[in-house]
Amino acid sequence: MVAFLRLALRRVAMMPVMILGIALLVFVVLQFSPVDPAFNALGESATPEARAAFAEANGLNDPLPVRYFHFLGQLLHLDLGMTVPPSQPVADRITAAFPLTLQLTLLGLLLAVVLAVLSGVVGAMYRDRWPDQLFRVVSMAGVAIPSFWLGVLLIQQFALNTRIFPTGGYTNPADSFSGWLTTMALPAISLALPVSASLARLVRTSMVAELDRDYVRTARGNGLPPLLVIRSVLRNALVTPLTVLGIKVGYMLSGAVVIEAIFDLPGMGKLILEGVTGGDVALVQGTVLTIAIAFLVVNVIVDLLYLLVNPRIRTV
Repeated sequence: MVAFLRLALRRVAMMPVMILGIALLVFVVLQFSPVDPAFNALGESATPEARAAFAEANGLNDPLPVRYFHFLGQLLHLDLGMTVPPSQPVADRITAAFPLTLQLTLLGLLLAVVLAVLSGVVGAMYRDRWPDQLFRVVSMAGVAIPSFWLGVLLIQQFALNTRIFPTGGYTNPADSFSGWLTTMALPAISLALPVSASLARLVRTSMVAELDRDYVRTARGNGLPPLLVIRSVLRNALVTPLTVLGIKVGYMLSGAVVIEAIFDLPGMGKLILEGVTGGDVALVQGTVLTIAIAFLVVNVIVDLLYLLVNPRIRTV
């Protein structure tokens, strides 16, 4: 336990440094945007003098390092700036939109992990037989299908043709849980299936390798219940998929942005599209930074889970 806490604190202690790096990257990249903040804030009718005064008042004429440290100071106070008129705090817009993206990502992740574990375990238990061959074909097809294309197909089949699910929109779970589940089902499936197909192949490969080990043959020879053997094998087999899970969660966070646009969900994807189409640098900067930090936090959590599942690494 002491070794685990030491490694966990080491992971957490690195987070501020990585957040500073993320903030620097996002800030520098968006400085090359051709959008003029003064033009967006004051409008087309603003005079050159008014734009120059706006730039001076907001530090736009300061050197890049000065603007970066000013940006960090605002970030420490959770101040991400203001949107273009009608002006609203970017932090308030993100606070309203991020929970939906988080809901979609977590729901898709839960579905992806359940499908991956079930299909991977069944494929390993029936190795080279028809269930294994079926799951391998399905997983290869799932890896090849982009999530946004799958979303369009699901809308065509289950929303337009059969009208089982709505084509888009969002229902707050506080208002109606069944309505929320109905509106989130197709987006979550679109996000989860490609990820579950990729993870299922890893789970199946890891399970096959573990089932061939001596301790499994010994456990079976001693008459241990099959479910107990599978549980022990699965615990060891999940070590490798966990190393990839953090990257997959990052993929799902970024993929959720696209899926939200397809299903008209008012999440972070809508904010990014609004910022890009409206030339709102502050809104784009805030949303991208929030998603990047969320990706970092998720990877730290996955690292901690990896330490729990694989005690051997605690001695490293």
